[in-house]
Amino acid sequence: MNVSTIKKLYYSIGEVSKITSLKKYVLRYWETEFDALRPGKNRAGNRIYKKEDIQTIFLIKKLLYEEKYTLEGAKKKLAELRRDKDFQLKLSFEELKKDDVILEVKR
Repeated sequence: MNVSTIKKLYYSIGEVSKITSLKKYVLRYWETEFDALRPGKNRAGNRIYKKEDIQTIFLIKKLLYEEKYTLEGAKKKLAELRRDKDFQLKLSFEELKKDDVILEVKR
């Protein structure tokens, strides 16, 4: 199953385990190792995963299992990817602001 087939807002750890083909204990362990993976909890204290959490899990899985990163290497790569994403978001926001200024000047 891939991320694009995800339909619900929240998923239980059992559902995420099936979606990602990972054991529940692996998901719980990764929560302790990766700062980027922090699922919420419902009133009963059960983990609830959003689509973004599942995307992060797939990325971690790819780094560890396919690209053969160590845990430390995967942490660094994930942090680097998140920084780049934040940087790209900042750049696109600045571009939007410039476009707004240009529109104001044209008026």
